[in-house]
Formats: sequence, C-alpha cells, structure tokens
Amino acid sequence: MKTLADARALALDLLLEPDPVRKARRTQQGWEQLRPRQDAFEPACCARAIILTSAQAQALPGRPERPRLVPPKQVPSRTPFTPEGRAALLHAICHIEFNAINLALDAVWRFEGMPPDFYQDWWRVAAEEAYHFTLLREHLLTLDHDYGDFDAHNGLWAMCEKTSEDILARMALVPRTLEARGLDATPLIQDKLTRAGDIRAVEILDIILHDEIGHVTIGNRWFQHLCTQRGVDALRIYPELVTQYEAPRLKPPYNEAARRAAGFTDAEMRWLLGEE
Repeated sequence: MKTLADARALALDLLLEPDPVRKARRTQQGWEQLRPRQDAFEPACCARAIILTSAQAQALPGRPERPRLVPPKQVPSRTPFTPEGRAALLHAICHIEFNAINLALDAVWRFEGMPPDFYQDWWRVAAEEAYHFTLLREHLLTLDHDYGDFDAHNGLWAMCEKTSEDILARMALVPRTLEARGLDATPLIQDKLTRAGDIRAVEILDIILHDEIGHVTIGNRWFQHLCTQRGVDALRIYPELVTQYEAPRLKPPYNEAARRAAGFTDAEMRWLLGEE
C-alpha cells in the first residue's frame, strides 16, 4: 500500500468481506501495515472517488447470513441474569462492534478529498472496533454461543446508508449520535454484568469504553472541522440534521464525564438535556 488510494481501496475490500472473523483479522492486519507509514495517507489531493461495480454495490456491506436482521423490537431479551440472556446481551454488543468495523471502513473509502488525518483516524477506529469484536466473540464462545446465534437489527448501518451522500451528516449522526449512545449505556450494562458475576465481560467493556471515547472524539473533531469548512454553526446544524435524517433523539441518563472527555461542549450537553 503505497498511496492513499491503495489504503482506501483496501478499506472497501475489507468492507465487502462477508466473513466477520476474517474481516476483523484482516482489518487489524491492514492497520498494522499502514500505521507506521505516514506516506500511506498523503497527499490528500490524490484521493479520488472510488466507483463501485454493480456487484459490489449489491454486496455492501459484506456480512454473514447470520445473524438474521429483524426490526429492533424483535431482538431477543438481553437480561444478563440467565446464561441465555447474558449471551444474548453480549451478542448484541458484539453485533454493534461488527457494524462499527463497517462504519469506519465505509468512512475511509467513501469520502474523498479529506485531510490525511481523516483517513488515518478512521483506519485506526476500524482496527480497534475489530479488536473489540474479537474480544467479545471469544468471550461469547465461552458461553457456548457464537456471533450469529441471535437475531439482531440493522439500525447502525441504516443510518450509514442514509448519510452516504453527506459527510457532515455522517459525522454528526453516526459517531457522535448512535455510537455515542454506547458511552451512556456501557456503565449501566457493566453494573448488571457485575451483579451477574461476569467479570471478564466487564473488563472487555472497560477496554471498549476507553476506546469509544476516542472514537467519539474523532467524530466530534471532524464534525467541527466540516462545520468550520462550510461556515455553519455546529450547535444549530446538529438538530437540523437530526430532524432531516430522522435520527433518534437521545434521552438521559448521559455519561457526562465520558461525553465531555470526547469533546461535547457545555452548550451541547444542555441541548441534550433539553435545557436549550
């Protein structure tokens, strides 16, 4: 991989990979090759649109036949206080991490003309999401289940598709909205898993929460960059994008410390709390 075009083409190839284990492994391997090579992400002027073939477009994103994708209300119960319920809960989180690999890879290949750091940032995110998926799947195997054993929903990728034509909307509504919900939900899930006695799952979620603060920070950084570039007010445009793309309006409780660490401002927190 000698050029930015090569790095972006590899991201598309990995996005199309249907096998989740192979996708995760190859994504981590790709990042290990790219990470020491700053020239792999420069110059941004060489970045250009990648045109999908019809076959690629139909196969996007690559994913296995299972889990079966169903409406969110049909996803199974996720109580951690029974073995089956705990496996279902961890499967749901594993599915989020699998989708997060795809979301990061999609950002790399789809959006041309961004600064080199943009592509480097999202490649790193993809590799970390692949690591999270691997940790969760390995733990799920100890519970006599595997990824694909439970039904799941497609909410994350659906928003990815909705925002495919506007990078500003993508940064606003995927990393700093849907993925940021994980910052709020993770401590609550960890508390339940602690009471259920699954300390390994709690440890894995510690790793994920730490990394996800960084991922949401990246989303915030590029959202602010694009707002400045377009001359729009970030606080004003965000609610407009939520309405335009029918994104979920988030509700408390919020992990305020994690959100502030990820770059949410006082004004943004007040808006989330309905104070503005």
